[in-house]
Amino acid sequence: MITSDDIKRRLWDGANDLRGSMDASRYKDYMLGLMFYKFLSDKTLETFKTTSGVKGKEEDVVQAYEEAYENYGDNLTQMIQNVLGYYVLPKHLYQTWLKDIREGAFELEKVTESLQSFERTVATTGDIDDFKGLFASSTIDLTDTALGSNLNARSKNIRKLIELFADLNMVTLQKGDVLGDAYEYLIGQFAMESGKKAGEFYTPRQVSEVMAQIVAKTTDINSIYDPTVGSGSLLLTVSRHLTEDNRKDLHYYGQEKNTATYNLTRMNLLLHGVRPEKMTVNNGDTLGQDWPEDPERPNEGVQFDAVVMNPPYSLKNWNQEELKVTDPRFEVAGVLPPDSKGDYAFLLHGLFHLGQEGTMAIVLPHGVLFRGGAEGEIRKRLLDKNYIDTVIGLPDKLFTNTGIPVTVMILKKNRELNDPVLMIDASKSFVKEGKQHVLQEKDIAKIVDTYIERTSEPGYSYQVTKKDIKENEYNLNIPRYIDVVEEDIAHDVDGHLYGGIPLSQIKKLTVLHDMTKDVLYDALTEVRPGYVEVTQDVQELTEKVLSHENVQNQIKALTEVTKVYMATYWEKLKAVPDVNAIEPLKEEMLTEMKQLLKQFNHVSTYAGYQIIAELWGNTLSEDTEKIVISEFYTVGKTREANMVTKGSGKTKRTEQDGWLGAIVPNELILKELYTEELNDVETKKDALAGLNDEINELVEAAKVEESEEAEALGDALNAREDDFTLSAVRAEIKKVVKDTDEYALLDKVRKLLDERSSLNKAIREKDKALTEQVEERIANLTREEIDQLMYKKWFGQLIGDITKLVEVPLKNEIDTLKELKERYADTLETIEEESKSLEAQFEAMLQELVVTE
Repeated sequence: MITSDDIKRRLWDGANDLRGSMDASRYKDYMLGLMFYKFLSDKTLETFKTTSGVKGKEEDVVQAYEEAYENYGDNLTQMIQNVLGYYVLPKHLYQTWLKDIREGAFELEKVTESLQSFERTVATTGDIDDFKGLFASSTIDLTDTALGSNLNARSKNIRKLIELFADLNMVTLQKGDVLGDAYEYLIGQFAMESGKKAGEFYTPRQVSEVMAQIVAKTTDINSIYDPTVGSGSLLLTVSRHLTEDNRKDLHYYGQEKNTATYNLTRMNLLLHGVRPEKMTVNNGDTLGQDWPEDPERPNEGVQFDAVVMNPPYSLKNWNQEELKVTDPRFEVAGVLPPDSKGDYAFLLHGLFHLGQEGTMAIVLPHGVLFRGGAEGEIRKRLLDKNYIDTVIGLPDKLFTNTGIPVTVMILKKNRELNDPVLMIDASKSFVKEGKQHVLQEKDIAKIVDTYIERTSEPGYSYQVTKKDIKENEYNLNIPRYIDVVEEDIAHDVDGHLYGGIPLSQIKKLTVLHDMTKDVLYDALTEVRPGYVEVTQDVQELTEKVLSHENVQNQIKALTEVTKVYMATYWEKLKAVPDVNAIEPLKEEMLTEMKQLLKQFNHVSTYAGYQIIAELWGNTLSEDTEKIVISEFYTVGKTREANMVTKGSGKTKRTEQDGWLGAIVPNELILKELYTEELNDVETKKDALAGLNDEINELVEAAKVEESEEAEALGDALNAREDDFTLSAVRAEIKKVVKDTDEYALLDKVRKLLDERSSLNKAIREKDKALTEQVEERIANLTREEIDQLMYKKWFGQLIGDITKLVEVPLKNEIDTLKELKERYADTLETIEEESKSLEAQFEAMLQELVVTE
């Protein structure tokens, strides 16, 4: 049962194995290009099969297609052409390449000939140009020595790449968007491997999500445009957040300067099921000449419901065409952007194409918010017209091609003149993954919610009025409007001088005040007016706080609503009807958890959101996909071969090592259904650990020179393995007299080693037997057992994880209280006393000094 994750892993592992030393940014053209050609071949065969009524295996359909082409020729291909907009001739099918490989007749020239034939075919088909130039030799050059130093080496490498996709039915995979997801996953992986070159074609998923959700959730979208379209990921991310009906009507527009990347865009859209008539992609320079223009209105650009873009940052010498401010795109600004920085040129181009009711989202460097000169004048014009809706500051190191922090700017044309500009500072909302910073799902959700609800939060967001902006001379630098919230509590001079924690600082512990005020103040004693000290052990205080009635009542209430939540989604997850229902169900679960947690004071809504997001990422996405392919109880008792890689180099191979449950983990079956047997094994392992400890003590004793153990056991010790050798012990026993201390020590070691060997054997046999029983049990699980196991897998940790959110802010404030206690523990008086003590010690040491001549 192959899932999208299985396909992604397999293809990326295959890419790494096959590309050798070739740069990832170059190898992607070959891999993704041939993957797409397999899709075109599969679609051709599927269309022939459907229209002709031919049945049977793939090789039977291929043979029937060959025979039909011999009989009907152009009439047959024209019929396929009418359905698909293209066709692949029988002799040029991907399946024909595979047949040649199996029969030992494969030639690299046949691949070149097939790709060129497709190019010639689509070049004569009239209006539809979505497939033209996809396999141009400039993109897929099979003579490139990076593929191999000679023809044989190149042929071998391409042959292996062709075989990588051999068993994937691209038509079936496309139906659930599995193919498109796998394709886009590969694009992202190649981007990360390509480093700085990735900036040409890839926007990190989390940045795309922020932009796409803001646009999709606040605008009615029938058309969308990306003037620097790259791989098309931004367009597709927006479409994923629309309803299925909206997606059917959506028209995608994009322009890309780089020809290879332009080809990548078209392939990506087509593989995601975008119909050719619903996509218009142009290979051209966005800033050079305006595109697309309205053919009925010269000098007027086509208007779109949404414009999204991630242009090259601060592009130098952008004005190669020597454009003037009279260009319709720049008239609104009154001046041209500086030739040294093209940021506002891209922004103004996108704004020009934005419909009156539309939304635009663009990623830019922070300099656009505060730089002066022409850029300052453009910013002033945009703000005076109130086109700038929101400015979002993101963390640095989000992109593979730059470490600088970026901003997402949202623009709209239909704002009231006095509407404030929303500022969001999300620059500290990230986790580190290697060298990169990554926005978590909760960070994305908070940004989007803040945008939609237009909320202000100290240190995070603020609604900036026009008056504020004018007072700051139209500077939009985020720190001018959002102050950094100091997490550290300020030092109190009197507290340091005379001791005691300021009561004013105790009152800042708002969660403890709200929930357990009585416990907090029971732990405090006033040392003088306005100052207190903690007189209770912090650990004891923590226990009292967490066991407080208010805390326990909140945990109990949260437990109850979480149980209802789990019961609701338990039934929905088991019965997910089709692949198109998975993403909406995920969104529903995330939103529901967010709403549920908003009922509880001091419980982090977004921390709970992240728990559900990770549950989907780690488990539910793959499981629901398998349930859709089969059925809950059927897949629950399905087992799959556990394939492992063994050996290395020429001996590297993949072979089966037992069985795994398709969705029910073997470890869970073992833990839940074989408790007694597992306890027996654990008991044996504990006994083994005790034996090892005893043997290790004797090993250490035998290392001590001239000890009794060294005399008796030294020759039986294997220094390299730091252990006794049983054969050596037995040999030494033969040399000594019975009933002596030396004999007794050697015999003790022998018995311990024999017992250890027996225990090890018993554990191995028991483990092996249990493994086999579990693998056999998978196929024989009852419905009740599947329910028990899967509920445990999905929701076993959820109540604990969610209710811990009650404790987190309380523990954080107790830690702050502990810090305050330690901060003010040493007063001026105690420091002076310590100083006097040290001086006295120093004087005493001086008196003891003796001067000698």
